[in-house]
Amino acid sequence: MDDEYAKFIRRMNPPRVTIENNSCVDATIIQVDSVNKHGILLEVVQVLTDLDLVITKAYISSDGGWFMDVFHVIDRDGYKITDQEVIRYIQETLESDTFFVSPIRGSVGLMPSQNHTAIELAGMDRPGLLSEVCAVLTDLHCNVVNAEIWTHNARAAAVVHVTDDSTGCAIEDPKRLLTIKELLRNVLKGSSDLKTAKMTLSTPGVTHRERRLHQIMFADRDYEITESSRDGKNDDKSSRPHVTIGNCIEKDYTVITMRSKDRPKLLFDTLCTLTDMQYVVFHGVVHTGRLEAYQEYYIRHVDGIPISSEAERVRVMQCLEAAIERRTSEFMQALELQLLTEDRVGLLSDITRIFRENSLCIKRAEISTKSGKAKDTFYVTDVTGNPVEPKMIDSIRRQIGQAALHVRQNTSNSPTPPQEKTISFLFGNLFKARTFHNLKLIRSYS
Repeated sequence: MDDEYAKFIRRMNPPRVTIENNSCVDATIIQVDSVNKHGILLEVVQVLTDLDLVITKAYISSDGGWFMDVFHVIDRDGYKITDQEVIRYIQETLESDTFFVSPIRGSVGLMPSQNHTAIELAGMDRPGLLSEVCAVLTDLHCNVVNAEIWTHNARAAAVVHVTDDSTGCAIEDPKRLLTIKELLRNVLKGSSDLKTAKMTLSTPGVTHRERRLHQIMFADRDYEITESSRDGKNDDKSSRPHVTIGNCIEKDYTVITMRSKDRPKLLFDTLCTLTDMQYVVFHGVVHTGRLEAYQEYYIRHVDGIPISSEAERVRVMQCLEAAIERRTSEFMQALELQLLTEDRVGLLSDITRIFRENSLCIKRAEISTKSGKAKDTFYVTDVTGNPVEPKMIDSIRRQIGQAALHVRQNTSNSPTPPQEKTISFLFGNLFKARTFHNLKLIRSYS
């Protein structure tokens, strides 16, 4: 009944997506107008970030059952979006029936996974953990084709896609799957994990790795600071996100403001957490600069109530800080290493073993294979969480192959201390109007 009603409403009010390059000098403007539903903002942002696009500004309004957002978007090289195929894909995807009618799910921007077995892992982080996991998978004749691993506050989470190393297909034998599950759970438990290690074989169908990683780490309460998570953590508060939470009593909203170092997918990461915590963004503004990103959201819980207790306020602040930090490597002083070489069974096990034998800790990793080529990115520190010595990297490159392992230079600078801005005052004027009447009103704030 709900699906049929949603389809009827959509037919009466079809979504409109406008993409144009004329009104802004340095960005493509994407305007999305549609009937509102919970999670739609995250879904739109997911479509854009999955295309490797960068959102430099965003203006959000979803009061009164209508969703109208405007995004300023560029590609990774800083240019407007001129590829007609990309423009057509964005328009067709955001206007499609399946995108706007499907109910909110645990994953957004879905990707097929029928050709592999998806494994989800969560447990206490420790040096050599990824190496041990890869060794077990290799011994069990599993080939890792794609994976993403995050660590934060002494917790680790991973989504790993594996195939049978002889057939190249998904693993379906129940006994073999049970063996994989039991052995990996033993690896994750280690000897000092006070929490229950988690290992899940995802059901066949669809999943989105980054969306799941946020959900896994949120469920694992990585936002809580423990004694073990303080070890090796950068105490420089100027480099950490700055989150404040206040009240808009006039309109009965909770107001969240965030200042942090700008980076790709920042908006997606914060919206994942707000959505997982069952909060709805009614209004918002996002501005990014060369060094700093500013986000401001007017929210309520899905039950219509703003944040009402100090404990809830503190928890939301901690969760948003964690969402921003999970993907970053700067605050962990990690060095980025990229592996480009011919793929083979056991490659990842060999590479992570070499890292472990040379006392490197993998803080984050992105593993991918395509057309017989491996393209893996590792963010590493020494065992104490400090930067790796150059002579150690030289030794590792000689062992792996200097043509295969490359050091990616970190050209980013430390962010400047948060500066007060006038954005919130500008955004406050939006409440003087009952709604965004047209795009000209929104552009007046850019």
